[in-house]
Amino acid sequence: MKKVTVVTATRAEYGLLKPVFQKLCDSGEVQAELAVTGAHLSPAFGDTWKEIEKDGLNIAAKIPILDASDSPAGISRTMGNAMSGFGEYFEQAKPDMLVVLGDRYETLAVCCAAVNARIPIAHLHGGETTEGAVDEAFRHAITKMSYLHFTSTQEYRRRVIQLGEDPERVFAVGAVGVENAMNGSHMDKEELASCLGISSERPFAAVTFHPVTLEEDTAESQMEELLSALDAFPEMQFIFTKSNADTKGRALNRRIDEYAAVRPHVKAYDSLGQVRYLSLLKYAEMVIGNSSSGLLEAPAFHIPTVNIGDRQRGRIQADSVISCGPRKDEIVKAIRLAQTTKWRERAKKMVNPYGGGNASGQIAKRILQALKNPICLKKSFYDVDFVIQGISDTF
Repeated sequence: MKKVTVVTATRAEYGLLKPVFQKLCDSGEVQAELAVTGAHLSPAFGDTWKEIEKDGLNIAAKIPILDASDSPAGISRTMGNAMSGFGEYFEQAKPDMLVVLGDRYETLAVCCAAVNARIPIAHLHGGETTEGAVDEAFRHAITKMSYLHFTSTQEYRRRVIQLGEDPERVFAVGAVGVENAMNGSHMDKEELASCLGISSERPFAAVTFHPVTLEEDTAESQMEELLSALDAFPEMQFIFTKSNADTKGRALNRRIDEYAAVRPHVKAYDSLGQVRYLSLLKYAEMVIGNSSSGLLEAPAFHIPTVNIGDRQRGRIQADSVISCGPRKDEIVKAIRLAQTTKWRERAKKMVNPYGGGNASGQIAKRILQALKNPICLKKSFYDVDFVIQGISDTF
């Protein structure tokens, strides 16, 4: 029986990979293993590996890689730890395919180790653009390392092909996050409010803000602008899910804790887990911040998103999304627009560009089909015929 390893390093990534992993397990055609790493194994980020075990999923390997520092040098040390740790794991486990998602630095390092071990990679969410984050370069590098590609829109499929990948191995399946939102379990509103320590009678919003990693030392100043903007809405309850293990992520999390400690209407969590988080989106007035969740999952619940700054710049956005600069006045203006009846009606009527909620089954099916045939990792570059206006191809 062929072995498939699914790697997860963050809480959000796990929630997206979970249905794919479960379908591979349920197929009975492969031995699916879960390798857990990164922020999952860190107390500073909530020890979220425990949530995986609560879900009843078997963790085949825990591979600690996270450096104590989230400085650029610390991030590079984490990447080095990932290459070394997963190099050892791959040598021992010998999976026939690796499944990864997205664009994070840990994922890039894991994929480097997989390429060295000649393990074919199946990659979810390639072809996307996040102009404000170093993830932009990491994502495209992972695409070039990968054998199978599962994109969230047709436009992103075309981008992966433009990167030279064979169209026969590139599939537009939609976003698994939309599937989770539409088909997952949800708490009722009273239960959620009791669990979070908020009032079900007052409006509340979900807030997540990550560092914009291609900007120089803007994370903390932008967070202050966001917090000042939230103070303009004392009638609203705010539930923060904290930042990822990115550069300056720990500093932002400390500031969130300080902010929440003196405001009873503000709550902060390292991780809510998938059921609580999706339940929060179901009943929230809006999503505020710069997380990809505001662009993928939030539209599935037909609620407005206030998307701040450049971290998600370049990504396809639903009509429910309001983008604004990372300044107090712009954020306040965007939140007030999201509160209007006109914008809420717009959110209810829009069509989510990230699919209708059946991605994981398509992904698992294609992986199983690929493993039934010999896989040749000697990829040819697929050339796209196109004309670039105004640019000559002569020398």
